[in-house]
Amino acid sequence: MNISDIDNGLFFLINHGTSNAIFDRVMPFITAKGYLLIIPYLLYVVYRVYQRQRTKDRLKALGLSLSSVLWGFVLSAFAFLLSDWLSNELKHIVMRIRPCNSLADVRLLVGCTKSYSMPSNHAANSFAATVVLYYFTRQYVSAVISIYPLAIAALVAFSRVYVGVHYPSDVVVGAFLGTATALVIIVLFRYALSRYRIKPHLTLLFSFLFAISVFRIYYILHGPLDLSPDEAHYWEWSRRLDLSYYSKGPMIAYLIYAGTSIFGDTILGIRIMAVIFSALSSIYMFRLVNHMYPQQTESNGQLIALSSAILLQIIPMFAPFGVIFTIDSPFIFFWILSLYLFYKAINSQDSAQRFWLLLGISIGLGLLTKYTMAFFYICAFLFLLFSEKRHFLKSSKLYTALLISFIVFSPVIIWNFQHDWVTIKHTAGQAHVSEGLKLSFKNFIGFIGSQIGAVTPIIFVAMFYALFKLNGKGILQNSFLLYFSIPVLVFFLLKSIHGKVQPNWAMTGYLTGIIAFAKYFINEHRIMNNISCSLFPSPKKSCNFRMGAIAFGIGLALFVSVIAHYPSIIKLPPKLDPSSRLRGWKELGVEVSRIYDSIQDEGEVFILSDRYQVSSELAFYVKGHPKTYCVNTGRRMNQYDLWPDMNSDALKIRQNKQGINTINAIFVRIDNVDMPRNVAVAFERYEKKLFQVYDRGYLLREYSIFICYNFKGINTVIPEVY
Repeated sequence: MNISDIDNGLFFLINHGTSNAIFDRVMPFITAKGYLLIIPYLLYVVYRVYQRQRTKDRLKALGLSLSSVLWGFVLSAFAFLLSDWLSNELKHIVMRIRPCNSLADVRLLVGCTKSYSMPSNHAANSFAATVVLYYFTRQYVSAVISIYPLAIAALVAFSRVYVGVHYPSDVVVGAFLGTATALVIIVLFRYALSRYRIKPHLTLLFSFLFAISVFRIYYILHGPLDLSPDEAHYWEWSRRLDLSYYSKGPMIAYLIYAGTSIFGDTILGIRIMAVIFSALSSIYMFRLVNHMYPQQTESNGQLIALSSAILLQIIPMFAPFGVIFTIDSPFIFFWILSLYLFYKAINSQDSAQRFWLLLGISIGLGLLTKYTMAFFYICAFLFLLFSEKRHFLKSSKLYTALLISFIVFSPVIIWNFQHDWVTIKHTAGQAHVSEGLKLSFKNFIGFIGSQIGAVTPIIFVAMFYALFKLNGKGILQNSFLLYFSIPVLVFFLLKSIHGKVQPNWAMTGYLTGIIAFAKYFINEHRIMNNISCSLFPSPKKSCNFRMGAIAFGIGLALFVSVIAHYPSIIKLPPKLDPSSRLRGWKELGVEVSRIYDSIQDEGEVFILSDRYQVSSELAFYVKGHPKTYCVNTGRRMNQYDLWPDMNSDALKIRQNKQGINTINAIFVRIDNVDMPRNVAVAFERYEKKLFQVYDRGYLLREYSIFICYNFKGINTVIPEVY
């Protein structure tokens, strides 16, 4: 008899052998709503906490005890969510079929879903939550009563077998997983508590970053957003590593390659670096601010640092880049790292040379990420010129750092030399250089509106107020904040008069603005006291209306960031929902995969589009990650034009695979449109299929899918627009 036979035997022993009329009524309730049985215990614990306080300082003791219990409640909920996630991930690895779907003669008392069986989420979640509750509440109740939550968890686990939806081994593994999750959370909490007594602000920061990073990994795996077109395109770059690329430097491709080397060509493999770089950005923001304000008392200086680091995570302009991995995620990090190294370099004595060298490397890496890193040179020059540190303009250390940054950036120059300087042509096209002097009031207003929306109105106004109020005090640190903000923002503001400016182009101008905001409002004006005053009014407290508005502004920024992650909360139609660009691609990939499977027996199949965004999404979401192409039907140049086209690949296929003469294709275009003539004549015939994707009842996007037969060769047109 093997383990499977024993498991089946125990299943039928519980499912049939223990059956009775009482259990038939009680167990379905426990399996569905067992959590309700915990509520009396929670109320009893709160009552016992209040009753036991007989000390002289009763209110203080009561507060400490309630704090411990509340931590227990919060961490219990966190353990529940974490266990549920881990259980689901493990289920898809084990892929065990439920007994109610695989065995005959099962007494099924509840619905039997098609989800996998090992481990039991109910068992895992129950034990995760109740073990944490037991740990935090056991001191307030008797030993017998303290095990009540664990008994409920055991009942929930037993009920899953009794009602016929899990094997005994499923609930045993679930119980072990839940208990292990709870113990890890308890150990981490104890460690954080010990560290908090030594370094409270740093501990709070790392605890916050740990929690939000775990959430982001969960969101990447199970959230509603597909890869953005840019993410998919950069992933395509990572499959063809090079010194540089048509529109951007190579850093994004290298980082995605690193992520997919560990986690495979998956959405987590592509986006994991967004989680890492977002956390690193806050860590170095904290370090920068700590170094900038050493003359503050330790509490105040670290409060500014902590506030700045957390604001970076919740302001809508920056929050999405902790999940979506485009060039802006590492770019924000390299800008903040360069700020930190630059400030250290101009204020350090012993190891200044080391900081200048590291600064050059950091700026160079930033340039490999996004060319607007060049604004760092301008901001640094203006700061040095108009501050007491202007003597560094004559220092060889500064120019050594400049030279090192150019050396790090040199692969982009070499690549462009080899490719007719296409990046310069593209950048000139993005900047509308060929259009000459052109004024657009509409773009100007649109840019201002996008900045107010992305930063949120109150924080937007408060940042500028803080920047200029602090700079008026003539302190070096405050001038540093101003000169690394205003030049960037003013440039793009003026640029918006000439042509369209994307909302994220000026984002680095707000980084030191965040620090100014935290320094002026959160630290100097004690915003936390005013938040407390707003929540708990008292005649003895003087509430500051302006600071109440700032607190509301921070809350609004957090709310907008939450909505950006879950837009379905406010049920925006696709036309008003910016995140709609990140949905509907997976469904397209499934449909094209189905068509691909239906025609692949007839010969080789090419997959192509007339937009690089569609071609890249198809490369990722079509089964097997096939090579895709982007044909020119009058568009501007993109990276696909620099890679081998269909003609050259078709020739190789026919040469290497004897007897293969037929090459078919699937050509995808957005909207209900006709086949372009230059693509139509490349095939003997084609069929059109209209494919529509709906989201919450709205038409999200429609695609024209052309099934093309017998590729004859396509007339390659070199794009004239960059």
